Amino acid sequence: MSTDAATPTLTRAQRLDRLPFTREHGRLVVGSGVGWALDAMDVGLISFVMAALAVQWSLTPTELSWIGSIGFVGMALGATLGGLLADRVGRRQVFALTLLVFGVATGAAALSWSVASLLVFRLLIGLGLGAELPVASTLVSEYAPSRLRGRVVVALEAFWAVGWLLAALIGYLVVPRGDAGWRWALALGAVPALYAVVVRRGLPESVRFLELRGRDGEAEAAVRRFEAAAGVAPQPAAALPQAPAAPRGGLWAPGTRGRTAALWTVWFGINFAYYGAFIWLPTLLVAAGFDLVKSFGYTLLITLAQLPGYAAAAVLVERWGRRPTLVVFLAGSAVGAALFALAAGDTAVLVTGMVLSFSNLGAWGAVYAVTPEVYPTALRGTGAGAAAGFGRIASIAAPLCVPPLLVAGGSGLVFGVFAAAFVVAAAGSWALPERRGEALDAP
Repeated sequence: MSTDAATPTLTRAQRLDRLPFTREHGRLVVGSGVGWALDAMDVGLISFVMAALAVQWSLTPTELSWIGSIGFVGMALGATLGGLLADRVGRRQVFALTLLVFGVATGAAALSWSVASLLVFRLLIGLGLGAELPVASTLVSEYAPSRLRGRVVVALEAFWAVGWLLAALIGYLVVPRGDAGWRWALALGAVPALYAVVVRRGLPESVRFLELRGRDGEAEAAVRRFEAAAGVAPQPAAALPQAPAAPRGGLWAPGTRGRTAALWTVWFGINFAYYGAFIWLPTLLVAAGFDLVKSFGYTLLITLAQLPGYAAAAVLVERWGRRPTLVVFLAGSAVGAALFALAAGDTAVLVTGMVLSFSNLGAWGAVYAVTPEVYPTALRGTGAGAAAGFGRIASIAAPLCVPPLLVAGGSGLVFGVFAAAFVVAAAGSWALPERRGEALDAP
């Protein structure tokens, strides 16, 4: 494909938007997605470690709830800080740094000698994890062609299911194999520290970020790399329009605050219900009378339902749009949680758990697709990080709420509360903008 005098001159963002999905897009999604999967593996592993330590260390429900929640304290801080740094020093740099932090901290957690030491390491792990997720989704969304952006970001988010599945496999195969099984499981979580080197060397920096920082030569080289992969001849970049500046008042400026409030509501509700349910799931199954191995096996099967949930969301975000897809999957999550609360017997536990898993992870795919589209480039990393950080407050609170809810009304009350949280998130979703097929910085 060549250009001539009659061909309109395009900005770099427009040149990226016109491209098909290429091997460079694939490398970006897989490169970011591997880091995402390693994140999920670490978060998922703690649910199996909790179940093992409850027996080995004779931990109380309160101690277990703090082990489940402390990582999310770090994630709340990390998400907010990571978003701010991503808008100042770059998406790729922050992504690589966060992988290094949580990889090293996870390996160190395998050496924990007490509850207190494990809590410290989990806090450090959370700092890295919290910063990585919104930064990776922002980077991928800024390269994806607008007509495919939702599907590409959901594909990135699908790596979360891969990582959680790895955690379930490690939990099932490694954790029960002796008193040191949980230590070996956490030692495997040190892999991200090595992968950080690959990320730093192999992934491109965001073109939009580079242009905002006046690094036009690097921005042009990145665009040409993707054009070459598509077989498209490069052309001189058009004069850049004035990039939308961050509004005075930032995320809470007039015209922006409604979107921020809606987005934070969605993130809070989905975090509360998801982490409250899945962090405690193996332990709750053990408490219900399942032995450790059977509990881990059921959790593995329930986790498998996440993959088709992502696949469905990847199709529907481009057919229905982000907002209706998000609402439908959140409503399905509420139904799944309510049915799980009423489940009696092995088959009912499995089926309703898989409904919850399918719907919940489809909702996660949709929320990650819509989040980078809510704000302009100058605020995108900050906005995504702040929403994720606010959501982490819910993921801190949810595991802590489970023990008193169990005392008050058993697992039925626990999952009834989670169903209500999904309903609140679905209500908030209606106030989000619908940006299917639009350029990221379109008015």
